[in-house]
Amino acid sequence: MGLIAALVLLAIVGLVTKPENFATSSNLVSVLALASTIGVITVGATFVIIGGGIDLSVGAVMALASVWATTLSTQSYGPVVMVICALAVGTGAGLLNGLLISYGRMVPFIATLAMLVAARGLAQRMSSQRTQLVQQDNSAIVDLSTTRVLGLPLLVYVFALVVALGWVLLNRTTFGRRTFAVGGNPEAARLAGIDVRRHTMVLYALSGLCCGIAAVLIMARTTTGSSTHGDLYELDAIAAVIIGGTLLTGGRGSIIGSILGLLIFTVITNLFILNGLNTSDQLIAKGLIIVIAVLMQRRSIRTST
Repeated sequence: MGLIAALVLLAIVGLVTKPENFATSSNLVSVLALASTIGVITVGATFVIIGGGIDLSVGAVMALASVWATTLSTQSYGPVVMVICALAVGTGAGLLNGLLISYGRMVPFIATLAMLVAARGLAQRMSSQRTQLVQQDNSAIVDLSTTRVLGLPLLVYVFALVVALGWVLLNRTTFGRRTFAVGGNPEAARLAGIDVRRHTMVLYALSGLCCGIAAVLIMARTTTGSSTHGDLYELDAIAAVIIGGTLLTGGRGSIIGSILGLLIFTVITNLFILNGLNTSDQLIAKGLIIVIAVLMQRRSIRTST
């Protein structure tokens, strides 16, 4: 309820400061389209953090998937292969993260930081640090952004589908219950018969899959694949998850809370752009929001105990 109240407050600010621009259908579509790409990544990040981990590589993995899917050799096979390639690259990178953390006994922060650097470097090498355009023959990818149903681009519906599937997986399946158990107390989960290492590996693979989906969406929005895509997306995704009430220590959180946190950040960005405010001030505001959210989490934990 607090997150919804914050969104309403931000909407009021927008209506007061820029009523002619904020309360328009085109601006709403712009906000949702901007939230879609990071939102898909946020869903995967929510699973990882609830499971007691962290993934710093999501932005770089998305960039790598977009570059790999838009090379001339990949594009020559058509849009279906491009999508499959993006999903495979994202899932493969996430699976490698999971193997290093679960079976290689690496700290999640270090393993995913290494993946961040390596994936970004590989994307730069594959693209020669150039932007790769989606060819006209593969316009079906771009149609996700240009084709509208009921006034909304298709990529927003893809985002909504990912959120719905993520919610069902987390709240209505054994996999979701095991995720909360592993994040809350790994040793107790192991004693209860859960294969903690395998489950953790699958969580990171799931995060990678979300990065692959996000790569397809950003290719649709920008009509490009680039090694610069997803810069600082990992911070936005993690911040949205924290704002949404998920504990960084794991064991508690929700998909809906994470998406509300993401929408708060996206609306703030939109308000700064509409009012012509400095980008640096926007970053300061986001930092303050993160600090306040973490302090409120700590206070809530102390109160409950």
